[in-house]
Formats: sequence, structure tokens, C-alpha cells
Amino acid sequence: MRLILEWIPLFGVGCLLLGGCTVQDANSVGGGSSNGSGGLSGTITIDGSSTVFPISQAMAEEFQKLHADVKVVVAESGTGGGFKKFMLGETEINDASRPIKQKEIDACKKAGIEYLELKIAIDGLSIIVNPKNDWCDCLTVAQLKAIWAPGSTVKNWSDVDPSWPEKEIKLYGPDTDSGTFDYFTEVICGKSGASRTDYNPSADDNVLVRGVAGDEYSLGYFGYAYYAENKDKLKIVGVSPTDDIADCVKPTAETIEAGKYVPLSRPLFLYVNKAALKKPEIAVFLNYYMEQGQALISEVGYVRLSAAVLEETQQALRGSSGASAAPSGE
Repeated sequence: MRLILEWIPLFGVGCLLLGGCTVQDANSVGGGSSNGSGGLSGTITIDGSSTVFPISQAMAEEFQKLHADVKVVVAESGTGGGFKKFMLGETEINDASRPIKQKEIDACKKAGIEYLELKIAIDGLSIIVNPKNDWCDCLTVAQLKAIWAPGSTVKNWSDVDPSWPEKEIKLYGPDTDSGTFDYFTEVICGKSGASRTDYNPSADDNVLVRGVAGDEYSLGYFGYAYYAENKDKLKIVGVSPTDDIADCVKPTAETIEAGKYVPLSRPLFLYVNKAALKKPEIAVFLNYYMEQGQALISEVGYVRLSAAVLEETQQALRGSSGASAAPSGE
């Protein structure tokens, strides 16, 4: 799952982000020192989305091979949990599987934190069942809403379709700090946070994988990468945006990239504290992330950005030191 990337001299490009600094200048900022690894040292702190975690973790591993004196710490507290730390200044980068919310924008402003929003990949939020499930190959958005909406009376599979087993559905999904939870509930149930509460929640998608894999009558949802990594243990279900099963589409790299997997395709983001860009190790890491990261996106199970969106994101990063306003998150 980890792709070994060839080294490209990125330090000079990173310095361009800072207004043309020299290696000597960089060594004097953010604790940098001449150490035989591009002149970089220091610690980079990342938290947030469990969906984005595999990308940032893979990126951290490859970057540290080139810059041994830079420590990149990647955690996964969920998008919302990560934003709480980000707003307190405890982290420099937040992985996010949804755009920033207005209340988080307001909290950042109150704390004096300016941020940069960077799109990094496309995900197809996936509906997953146990491999022994031989009756359900597709669910409509209406059926998913009936299952997951607050106050749902759906208990058994037969409540969804009378021809399906009269067996209780064991539900697994992200916890309420998760951006995946926010996105799914908004798109499927009509309002962010609108969900039945009698399910098995976890901030760790691997826990959800094990739950669905261990129960024949289970149903869950999480990012496509976790399905791609566990295809031998899971079965993916198609989704129809209409009430016609003929419109059902399963998420694949091709259907997600082509925009055919709706409505559960979504962009993934990094949110960066702009003050952190003054640290050479962070500027270089982010440039590496955007320049080389697309090669890793498919390796960890997600879909690359289009050339146009990637260029737009790279321009935002290059111009970040002069940007005056944070994105709205709309």
C-alpha cells in the first residue's frame, strides 16, 4: 500500500512559498538545521479525519525517508475532533472529510487562526455489508434514509424489502465527531447530524471494518479506502439516487472520478494554519504533499484530483503567504 517515491529537490520550491528564502534562512526558522536531509528538522502535527488518515500517514512515511530529522505525527480524532484541536492551536494541519462548518470558521476567527483549505483527493463514501450477504446488492437513497434516519422503525432486513431475511440489521458507522458522519447524514437523511442513535459507532474505521466483517447481517458505511484495503472481508453495495434499482452504481475509482457515483462522492481536504507556513519543514511538506501526493492517492484507495482542480489547489498553496481571507467552507 505504500509507494516508494523518488526524491525531487523540493526545498527550493518550498522556499518560494515563503517568498524566496535561502537554505541559510530556512535553517534559522522553525528550528531548522543543516543535517544532511535537505536542511530540515522539526515536528509537524496532523490530526482529524480517519478517512484522510491513510493518505497523510503514507505521505508522512515517505517524506520522513527524505527528511529524517523531520517528525510528522499523524493522529485520527475525526474531522470534528481534529478541528477542536486545530482551533486551539494544538495542531498545524487538520485532515477533513468535509468542508469546515460555520461554527468552526467562527471559532478560528475568535482564536485568531487563519487557515488555508486544500483539496487533496476524492472519496466515494461506501455502503458495506458482510460477504455472506447474498440478498442485497443495491440500496436506494430512500432505503438508506429509512434505515438511518432518526426515529427509524427499520429493525430487520425484511423491513427494507419483504423478500430479504427477517434478521436484525447490525448497524456500524462513524461517531458524531466524524466528517463522514456529517456528510452521510446530510446527504442521506437531509440534515447534518440527523441519525438514529442505536448503532455501533467508532472513530476508527478499522473497528467498523471488523464489525461488518464479523456479522453476517451487518450494514455499515465508511470511506472507500477502507473497503479497498479489506475487499476479502467485505462486500460493497451499489447506491441508486432514484427509486429505480436500474440506476444503481457501485463506487470504483472510475465511477467516482467520472462523477457517476452519486450522491456519496465527496472531496477530501487539508486545513492548514497559515502561521505554520512560516516553518520551512511545513511549507516543504505541504508542497511535497501536493506535488507528489497524487501518486499516493490511488495507492491508498482514493481518487486523484483532476488536473484543473490540482492546479487550482497548488496555486492556492503557492499564494498562501499573501492570501488575506480564509475560505468560507460553503
